[in-house]
Amino acid sequence: MPEVASTASAPPAEQAVGKPWFVYLVRAANGSLYCGISDDPQRRFAMHQSGKGARFFSSSPAMALVYVEQWPSKGEALRHERLIKKLKKSAKEALAASYATSSIHERDAVPSV
Repeated sequence: MPEVASTASAPPAEQAVGKPWFVYLVRAANGSLYCGISDDPQRRFAMHQSGKGARFFSSSPAMALVYVEQWPSKGEALRHERLIKKLKKSAKEALAASYATSSIHERDAVPSV
């Protein structure tokens, strides 16, 4: 069982601290909103703009990254993505509007859980 021993010997800080994940909304040319998650939303948005990453944008290209929220883990981001996807369009539009008017510091803050 060498793998188990090597994993158990890793410093606790490495095990506890992970890369943050993000839930994001992208506006398509037709006005619709696409919700997704990524560990790098700017890179993912660039992929969407280039026509890669989601079939959603095959009919209407990605135009703007309109909302981003940071979460401490992929699981948390997935959970919040599902919640956002269940919202009515008007609620998603409100999220996008709140992001557009928030300060950079508020956008970069990690939400309290």
